[in-house]
Amino acid sequence: MKGGALLREDGRVANSTADGILVLAGTPIGDVGDAPPRLAAELAGADVVAAEDTRRLLRLASSLGVTIAGRLVSYFEGNESARTPELLTALTDGARVVLVTDAGMPSVSDPGYRLVAAAVEAGVRVTSVPGPSAVLTALAVSGLPVDRFCFEGFPPRRPGERSRAFAALADEPRTLVFFESRHRLADTLTAMAAAFGADRAAAVCRELTKTHEEVKRGPLGSLAEWAAEDGPLGEITLVVQGAPPRSATVTAADAVELVAEREAAGVRRKEAIADVARDLGLPKREVYAAVVAAKASEGVVD
Repeated sequence: MKGGALLREDGRVANSTADGILVLAGTPIGDVGDAPPRLAAELAGADVVAAEDTRRLLRLASSLGVTIAGRLVSYFEGNESARTPELLTALTDGARVVLVTDAGMPSVSDPGYRLVAAAVEAGVRVTSVPGPSAVLTALAVSGLPVDRFCFEGFPPRRPGERSRAFAALADEPRTLVFFESRHRLADTLTAMAAAFGADRAAAVCRELTKTHEEVKRGPLGSLAEWAAEDGPLGEITLVVQGAPPRSATVTAADAVELVAEREAAGVRRKEAIADVARDLGLPKREVYAAVVAAKASEGVVD
């Protein structure tokens, strides 16, 4: 068995009798030419290759000129829980198990976390073959701040849960990164515009590194309209600018006063609250609550 095999200086896998090892191998997110050089050697030298889609992996291996000599098994969301014990047994028996997903790094919004956690718990060594990342690629090309960011994965599918999730992130100052299905893109952008503000800057990155790569930049409101009209296809990564910093001198009373001024000028209260919240860098719900409280203290009932 090739368990515990090490990569030699020439990039080939050398056998040893060391303990098993779990290798998380990055795969291209689009262009096959982006495959990390070590990927071919790991696939060729593994005792077991666990793949999210075995047919897709075999096509990739063919493109890389690799023959997989070890056992090839599927490892996807539907069988992840059941197959993890089997792979853990192979690891503890000394096997070199290479885990790959359809694109990018395993366990990042893809299968792999359960196996990594189980391997760590069992004292099995876990390493990686770093590769392409849709998260980092989208951040790099978005044109938005990248010094601090957080990855939120796929938003909830149900409208109510999605709206609550975005409301909880409305004050997050770091740049936000999401994955999303093309079928839900327009609805998600609309919900983001409602929670974060229609003017919040964002970028829709689709088909990254592929032939039809496109990065659409603009305010969330405009992007939501574009998505509803054009229905863009492909794999989607969303990058959204973080919330603007609050001014330490801004108070609820300031917000109430500004809303009152705009209402006196003929602006509808809902619009006045949204405008003031945006201008002051405050969540709309806080401005709304302050206005309601002020009206109640004055004995005004709408």
